[in-house]
Amino acid sequence: MTKPSAGSESGAGALSRSALLLAPEPPYPCCGGGHFRTASLVEYLARRYALDVITFRQPGEADPRKAFPRGLARHVSVIDLPHHSRKAVSRAARNIARVIRRDPPLNDRFAGFEREVVERLEGRRYDVAVIEHFWCAPYFEQVSPHAGAVYLDLHNIESDFYARQARCESGPAAPVYSTFARAALRLERKWLPRFFAVLAASEDDAATLRRIAPDTPVSVFPNTIPCVDPISVPEENVVVFSGNLEYQPNISAVRFFRSEVWPLLRTRWTGLRWRLVGRNSHAVAGLLRGDARIELTGPVNDALSELAAARVVVVPLLSGSGTRIKILEAWAAGRAVVSTRLGAEGLPARDGEHLLLADTAREFAAAVSRLLASPDERARIGASGRRLFECNFTWNHAWQTLQSIGL
Repeated sequence: MTKPSAGSESGAGALSRSALLLAPEPPYPCCGGGHFRTASLVEYLARRYALDVITFRQPGEADPRKAFPRGLARHVSVIDLPHHSRKAVSRAARNIARVIRRDPPLNDRFAGFEREVVERLEGRRYDVAVIEHFWCAPYFEQVSPHAGAVYLDLHNIESDFYARQARCESGPAAPVYSTFARAALRLERKWLPRFFAVLAASEDDAATLRRIAPDTPVSVFPNTIPCVDPISVPEENVVVFSGNLEYQPNISAVRFFRSEVWPLLRTRWTGLRWRLVGRNSHAVAGLLRGDARIELTGPVNDALSELAAARVVVVPLLSGSGTRIKILEAWAAGRAVVSTRLGAEGLPARDGEHLLLADTAREFAAAVSRLLASPDERARIGASGRRLFECNFTWNHAWQTLQSIGL
């Protein structure tokens, strides 16, 4: 990836056509799955259009304009979000209000900035516009008068996301997520038909979207990461889980692995450590206390090297939507993966060839143990995953889809 610069203006105006991208979070620096997907679109559009970007910023975050690679965007505009307390009482109060209003949390978080978006669009006209995430879909109303065609890029299907989270929760959280699932479906039926076309992360997601909005054109734009050279680092006696540890499906995955899978592995494999790599480690710290063989690294500069050091990468997801960039990163690093079937959903991976699939705790522990016991087996599966990554899940491959639909 090109190096970041200190500014956001560029010589992109030499291109004859123009494009707008509106995103709820800045893509740079790339430190998570959503960032990589958005960055892929930014870098594709910047090669074909004079590109303007409107992005939101969370309170206290650095100026995202300074992280944009030089020459990509003609102009980057930032809308600042108001402060939201992260204290449990405050978060509960917000979500109770959202349940009452039937308003999904992230749609609510990014709502109400119509005036700011209009101000940034004043006097501008674009050949195409892309709105990232369903959370910002209602800004179609402000963007469409300024663009010849407006696309919506969906990282997840929100109604599916909340419904699955409801199924893996217990207590009062389950009906809350069910309420958000119904609210999201209502909004999807309202907004999806308005777009020129919708981009989905997988064929599975595309099929779901066609059921929700049968008259809306849907194309598969797969999650991908930049192509990287194979990584050679010493293998450690660790299994690794990576991701944004504040993301609810990742919290559920950590809870499942900690309570049901890790005890089986810990007993059998003396000295084995479980390492969790990613941002917001505070969100799962309470689940992991009392075990010196569990490691929390926090955010790292080179996630692929952390994955390459693992004997096995684990993806014990029980909920979520879209496809998992954490698996693509493990394949890029040449590591063997054990995943639930839901975790590998949407990927053209074969069990026993590109990864191992397991859904129950005992099956998952047995699959990890199978790889720990056989260096040749984990090397074979890691190499097969690397080949699949090179053929199907690099940015250049994904850009062929965008070219085929005329974006």
